[in-house]
Amino acid sequence: MRKMTEGSIARHLLAYALPLILGNFFQLTYNAVDSILIGKFAGEGALAAVSAANPVMTIVILGVSGVSIGASVLMSRFYGAGDEDALRREVATTILFGAAASLLVFAVGLALSPYLLALMSVPPEILSQANTYLRIIFVGFLFTFQYNILAAALRSVGDSRTPVIFLAAASVLNGLLDVLFVALLRWGVAGAGLATVIAEGVSVLLCAVYMRRHVPLLRLELREMRVDRALLSQTVASGSITALQQACQPVGKLLIQRAINAQGISMIAAFNAVSRVDDFACIPEQSISSGMMTCVAQNRGAGQRERVRRTLRTGMTLELFYGVLICAATLLCRTPVMRLFAAQDSERMVQMGVDYLTWMAFFYLLPGMTNGIQGYFRGMGEMKTTLVATAIQISVRTLVVYLLVPAVGLTAAAWACAIGWCCMLVYAFVRYRSVSRAMEM
Repeated sequence: MRKMTEGSIARHLLAYALPLILGNFFQLTYNAVDSILIGKFAGEGALAAVSAANPVMTIVILGVSGVSIGASVLMSRFYGAGDEDALRREVATTILFGAAASLLVFAVGLALSPYLLALMSVPPEILSQANTYLRIIFVGFLFTFQYNILAAALRSVGDSRTPVIFLAAASVLNGLLDVLFVALLRWGVAGAGLATVIAEGVSVLLCAVYMRRHVPLLRLELREMRVDRALLSQTVASGSITALQQACQPVGKLLIQRAINAQGISMIAAFNAVSRVDDFACIPEQSISSGMMTCVAQNRGAGQRERVRRTLRTGMTLELFYGVLICAATLLCRTPVMRLFAAQDSERMVQMGVDYLTWMAFFYLLPGMTNGIQGYFRGMGEMKTTLVATAIQISVRTLVVYLLVPAVGLTAAAWACAIGWCCMLVYAFVRYRSVSRAMEM
C-alpha cells in the first residue's frame, strides 16, 4: 500500500504509473496478438470482423471501468482520510453492485449484438464472424466488471503493482490459447474470443485470492458483504457520470467505425491496426493520469491543498516529456509495425496505416495534456467536467471524420483526433480556473 499524502509526488506518480503501464501493455498485447494471429491465419476479412465488433465491446468495457473509476475516487479519499471502515463498506457495495450490473450487461448484449452490428453498417460478408466474436466477448463481461472493481480497490490504497502481475499471467495464457485456437486449430474469430474470455476469468480469480490472503484491509468477511445505500448512492452518482464519460469515447468511435466501414475492407483493417497502435501509444499517458487521480483524491481527503496543486504540475510535466518520446518512437517504427498486422498481399492497407501514423506521431502530445487534466478533475470529484470535456472532444472528432475521410482518406481521421483534443483542452483550461478558485475558498 502507498500513502501519497507524504513524500515526493514525482516518485509516487512514477511508482504508481509504471506498473499500470506494464499492465495495460500486457492487456493490449493480448488484444494485438488476437489481431495479428487473425490477420495472418484467418485472413483480412476475419481481422475486419474483429475491428467491426470492437467499438461495441469497448463501449461496455469503458462503461464498466467508468463505474470502477468513480468508486476508486471514493475509496482513495477514504484511505487518505484514514477512514478504513468506510473504505471496506465501499468495496463491498461496489462488488455487489458490479455483480448485478454485469449480469444485466451480459443478458442484454447477448440478445442485441446482431442488431447493434447491423446498425453499424457492417459489410454482409463479415457480419456473421463479427456477431460470433461479439457474443463470445459478452460472456467475458461477467469477469471484466469484477476485475475492474478488485483492481480499483487495490489501486485506491496505492497498490498498482499487484493487478499487473495477474494481468501479465492472464496475458501469457491468452497468447498461448490464441496460438492453440487460432493458429493451430484454425477456429478463427471464435477461438480468439474464447481465449480472451478464459484469460479474463483467470485474472479475476487471481486478484480475488490475493486480496483475501495478503491485504487485511480489503479482506471482507461474508457478514460484511452487504450494500451500504448511502455509499451506493454516491458511487452511482459519481460512477454513472464517469461511465457516461468513458462511454462517450467508444460511442463516438462506433460512429467513426461506421464511417470507416463504408470505405471498404482494406480501410477497415488499416483502421483496426492503427487503433491498436493508438491504444499502445496512449497507455503511459493514461497511467500517469490514473496516478494523478489517486494522488489528488488521497491528498484531498487528507485536506492537503498544496500537494493537490503540486500533483497537477508534476503530472503534466511527466505527460509532456512522454509525448516527445512517443513521437520519435512512432516515426521510427510506423512501417514495421503496420506490416505486423498485414498479410503479404495487403500493401494498400500498410500504406494507409503508415500515412496515418506519420501525422499522429506529432499529435500524441495532445492526449497527454488531456489525460493529465482529466486525472486532476477526477481526483477532485469533478466528474461532470470530465464528461463534458470528453463529449466535446469526441463530437468534434466524429464530425470531422464524416466530413473528410470519404474525400481525403484515413489521414483525415488523425487530423480529426487532433482537432477534437484541442477543443477539449480549451474547455478544460476554462474549467480549471473555476475549480482552482473554488479550492482556495
